Amino acid sequence: MRSSIYLVMGVSGSGKSTIGKLLADSIGAAFYDGDDFHPASNVQKMSQGIPLTDEDRWPWLQAMRDAIETDIAGGRKAVYACSALKERYRQLLLSQEVQLIYLQGSIDQIRHRMQQRSDHFMPVALLNTQFEALEEPQNAWNISILHSPSEILQLIHTKMETA
Repeated sequence: MRSSIYLVMGVSGSGKSTIGKLLADSIGAAFYDGDDFHPASNVQKMSQGIPLTDEDRWPWLQAMRDAIETDIAGGRKAVYACSALKERYRQLLLSQEVQLIYLQGSIDQIRHRMQQRSDHFMPVALLNTQFEALEEPQNAWNISILHSPSEILQLIHTKMETA
């Protein structure tokens, strides 16, 4: 079955939102940034450099799961961008109808990217905690962030054609 729901995952700064928006535009799908599902208390904690706990994450992940299920039930195409760092988080978010896309990069590559941006609430100081929490997925399309956004989009389209 061809997927109509895509989840672009990776640590903060990997390019999830950029790639997710490009992918959504290219396939005529809605785009949802996982950050928009966080309650204000989570954003405040992260802005202060305080890592989220699993207890903080469950309502956020469930809100995303509810949105994904609504899109699946409605037969809509959608692209979600979400860190989804741990396998148990992905188990909640994924189903047969959702294709996982993992934007993979080293801590040095991501740190450099994060130092270049000024419009995001996630401080570089939390990057180590992201990599500590990361459980690399086994069931994803793994794509290196060393490629340009247009090259990443082309790689995704190639995988879509052969899926």
